[in-house]
Amino acid sequence: MAKKAPSPVTVTLKHLAADIAESQDLSKKRAEAVLTEMVELITRHLKKGDRVRIVGLGILQVRKRAARTGRNPATGEPIHIKASKKVAFRPVKELKEAI
Repeated sequence: MAKKAPSPVTVTLKHLAADIAESQDLSKKRAEAVLTEMVELITRHLKKGDRVRIVGLGILQVRKRAARTGRNPATGEPIHIKASKKVAFRPVKELKEAI
């Protein structure tokens, strides 16, 4: 019987804040506040339609998905899928190479 591959560890905002606090000699609360503010700023810019480029990480931007016709997998009948927006992430070359 094949063994199941271990699931990857999920790193949360609190984990990142703790690492930053340790390396930058900040309190965990302050580091978490800074990261939370950064997430809010990124969200605000994406809502306005701006692209957000984070050096060393990548580019975040909102892309529009057009309305389309899909199929209900259970019945096979056509259904209308309305237009929507999604956040797209494009990693920079350095990140791709590091992984």
